[in-house]
Amino acid sequence: MADEPLVLGIETSCDETGVGIVRGHTLLADAIASSVDEHARYGGVVPEVASRAHLEAMVPTIQRALKDAGVAASDLDGIAVTAGPGLAGALLVGVSAAKAYAYALGKPLYGVNHLASHICVDQLEHGALPEPTMALLVSGGHSSLLLAPDITSDVRPLGATIDDAAGEAFDKVARVLGLGFPGGPAIDRHAREGDPKAIAFPRGLTGGRDPVYDFSFSGLKTAVARWVEARRRDGQDVPIADVAASFQEAVVDVLTRKAVRACRDNGVDHLMIGGGVAANSRLRSLALERCEDAGIRLRVPRPGLCTDNGAMVAALGAEMVARGRASSTFDLPADSSLPVTEVSVPGHTHPDPHDQGPGHAHPHTHGGTHGGTHDHDHVHELSKDNLYG
Repeated sequence: MADEPLVLGIETSCDETGVGIVRGHTLLADAIASSVDEHARYGGVVPEVASRAHLEAMVPTIQRALKDAGVAASDLDGIAVTAGPGLAGALLVGVSAAKAYAYALGKPLYGVNHLASHICVDQLEHGALPEPTMALLVSGGHSSLLLAPDITSDVRPLGATIDDAAGEAFDKVARVLGLGFPGGPAIDRHAREGDPKAIAFPRGLTGGRDPVYDFSFSGLKTAVARWVEARRRDGQDVPIADVAASFQEAVVDVLTRKAVRACRDNGVDHLMIGGGVAANSRLRSLALERCEDAGIRLRVPRPGLCTDNGAMVAALGAEMVARGRASSTFDLPADSSLPVTEVSVPGHTHPDPHDQGPGHAHPHTHGGTHGGTHDHDHVHELSKDNLYG
């Protein structure tokens, strides 16, 4: 174990400041500072509030992670950070902190993809990922089906949401029902007391001519809102438990049905589910039932590793180090729209009097293993020369 890479990971894509420390596939520390309570009164995440919370929490959270892991910063083999996708300002705080620590400590920097990190975190619980890995990622910002032949360099999107993500739909329906924010845990809790067959809510994109692997939850969200409004307009009580259960069933029915089909169509005999919605109890139980019926092995991390956290970033960073993948340069951008096909971001090639040496130069345009280029939304351009300027 001492020979395995020791990596610190920083995650700030949304409203939680996560710092994790991993040695190989072993989790040593998972420190989180959440600002969710500050956003609750607004009914959703406010980007400016999240960015300020990250700034205030960053150094204390890193110090807590190092203490929990029982290691010194100088012991680290690398610093990994979520470079995107996510909220631009929030990402900027994490990327800036990672650069500062990597520069000051003389450690390699790894800018990694948030979605790929959600897949890689499962290694901390169930060991090395099979190759290829089929992943269903469901959260407040993403609902995606991904095929990953190599988690460090080759992640292929099969399907994604065309409107609201699953977690976003949970939040909006919870708001309609007066259950507060975040909506996922509240819906899950009330649904346990309800009848999932009480109301026949629609299943989006499940027709014969619809995209096979894509998702749509906007119509479902609207159907729930109209059903509730009609009840209230007629002076009838709204059976919150039944609405929650029926809505939740519609979501997880579509998610699991499409995920199992993706496994069958692509000859993959296992399925990994990640992201915040993967903590949902009904999604876990229905996925297990359908995977067992189809002869597919299900891998789902414990709930604490499903939500955004630094451990998942550290896990992918450790895998990058172990496989000898190139580190990022110090002009690593924070990219709010980073595509999942870019598992890591090497940075750009610019003349630099403090060049890191052979093996650290990368072309300005980078398209991962699939070729081509991607026009990034570069919200952060920073070189070693002006890091402290």
